Amino acid sequence: MERPLMPAAIRPLPRVAAPRLAREQRVDEILHAARAVFCEKGYEAAAVAEIAARIGVVEGTIYKYFSTKRELLLRTLENWYDELFGDYTRELESLSGARARLQLLVWKHLRSIRDYPQLCRLMFREVASDPNYRGSQLHELNRRYTQVLIAVIEQGVASGEIRSDIAPPLLRAMVYGGIEHHSLNYVCGRGDLDIDAIAAQIVALLCEGLGPRERASLALVRGGMDKTGRA
Repeated sequence: MERPLMPAAIRPLPRVAAPRLAREQRVDEILHAARAVFCEKGYEAAAVAEIAARIGVVEGTIYKYFSTKRELLLRTLENWYDELFGDYTRELESLSGARARLQLLVWKHLRSIRDYPQLCRLMFREVASDPNYRGSQLHELNRRYTQVLIAVIEQGVASGEIRSDIAPPLLRAMVYGGIEHHSLNYVCGRGDLDIDAIAAQIVALLCEGLGPRERASLALVRGGMDKTGRA
């Protein structure tokens, strides 16, 4: 004997599985939440459970993608570096002359510090000082990031805009090291950072101090000495 059909109003609905995000989308979601928590709390005080709560999952879900909190921090910083690269090639090619290109690179670097001082602090304190930093993925990303400046300097040397007797790696160290030192107070939460003024001053110092040396300039530097070398 056939069983009577259950009225549609009380018939149980088929179970629908909760939507699952694709792996790449889930990783992006985790990294976005991790950046926010690391920026707010720092590394030590940041809790993986809070990162999970920000995206509505349990803590164990985070560990399906990142084995440790340290790995999550490193991936967060790597993701930030990817953003810093942006589309430098297109932007640089649209500019004419070494000075304009240097201005772009210096200004963009200062902007990254102004917008994300907490990430800079994490990079300096938690990563760059680690004995395992050299040779790591982040070290390689940093090398590639700063190599763009060297390429612009070398182009300036080739075009005659920049002196050829100063090693580009030394100039790179002076630019990025100088910016790091000058912005330290801001990164630590003290004072502000006028990126437009600082970028203009750094580029002026670079370009006017690195331009091809002329006899007239040398005479001025030497304090107005006459041809015999007497003041």
